[in-house]
Amino acid sequence: MKTPRSKSAGTYGVRKRNETVQALTMVEVRAVLQLKAYEYRIYPDKKQETLIARTIGSSRFVYNHFLELWNREYEETGKGLTYFACSKLLTKMKRDPETVWLCEVDKFSLQNSLRNLSDAFSRFFKGQNEHPQFKSKKSPRQSYTTQYTNNNIAVSGNFLKLPKLGLVKFADSRDMKGRILNATVRRKSSGKFFVSIICEEEICELPKTDSSVGIDLGIIDFAVMSDGSRHDNNHFTRRMEERLRREQRKLAKRALIAEKRGIRLSEARNYQKQRRKVARLYEKVANQRNEFLNKLSTEIVKNHDIICIEDLNVKGMMRNHKLAKSISDVSWTSLVSKLQYKASWYGKEVISIGRWFPSSQICSECGHKDGKKPLYVREWTCPVCHTHHDRDVNAARNILAEGLRIRALTPGS
Repeated sequence: MKTPRSKSAGTYGVRKRNETVQALTMVEVRAVLQLKAYEYRIYPDKKQETLIARTIGSSRFVYNHFLELWNREYEETGKGLTYFACSKLLTKMKRDPETVWLCEVDKFSLQNSLRNLSDAFSRFFKGQNEHPQFKSKKSPRQSYTTQYTNNNIAVSGNFLKLPKLGLVKFADSRDMKGRILNATVRRKSSGKFFVSIICEEEICELPKTDSSVGIDLGIIDFAVMSDGSRHDNNHFTRRMEERLRREQRKLAKRALIAEKRGIRLSEARNYQKQRRKVARLYEKVANQRNEFLNKLSTEIVKNHDIICIEDLNVKGMMRNHKLAKSISDVSWTSLVSKLQYKASWYGKEVISIGRWFPSSQICSECGHKDGKKPLYVREWTCPVCHTHHDRDVNAARNILAEGLRIRALTPGS
């Protein structure tokens, strides 16, 4: 006859089992320090709006001023400037009576303009981008970046503390985690203000699924998987096209009216009001597309350990005027970028397939190469093994096979 265990002994046993499970879970799930951005909409008052505009303008002035000096120095000596040399000159400019107004804005925003310029030249000399260009106040991208130090960036209830601006009301849409590194304040064409805060935090890797997938990107179907599943192309711009066309006509008419009256567009209130309306429509399209891409990329990364995707020459494909609008609407590059950084976060792997790989020409069953096919051919039958293929699913399967082959040949994989 078994001796019944006491209640305390049973509780102790359960607790020990739970601790063992937790310990095993901690061993399996690995957390890695990663950089993550948290974006919030902010609602500055009139005084803060003015200061943001002045800071953006000052950052642009510093960038353009030192870009001109850098170009001149390179022409005269064959060598450019350095970040430290520019930083010393910036300190002198703040003491100069003509540019003493630079002291009135956030000092970190000016230093970051110099860093951005230095990084741009470094990438240019490495062949990673074109020569740095002068910034324009008419550009839709208006922003400045500040650094975190001595708790100058912090959340206080419904307010966000930012350098020089003080407490700014913001939409607290999600909790911020990790160590704050910097913050970028943006003013969009629609007149809205946002802040993007970069944090360094521990992100836990997702559990392994022992699953691999190949992805064929397209226009009719946005993404076709090697398992046969499809993700629809939502055509966000096309849905809004008629409304955009109507509002842009109004914008063009108001520009003509301002021109006839001899009023500059920057001072024409009706024109600026309509311009912001058009910008809000474009912003809505961008937000819809971004939400779709975020959800899709997260779903793919959660469900698969190895993701094989083709490296498309989007810039070259955009030269086809019949497809340019459709290609820009689907935003393939953005999906690939999201897959790459999310895979890095969560311990997954993205394998890029060369753009010249003939994924649509090869039979995924027997490997027979059947030659090029026009875009209107969506299905075909292999003349060797007589397998009937859906063009996109077959391409996705070939991309998966090629990705796994590349991975097997890579040392340390």
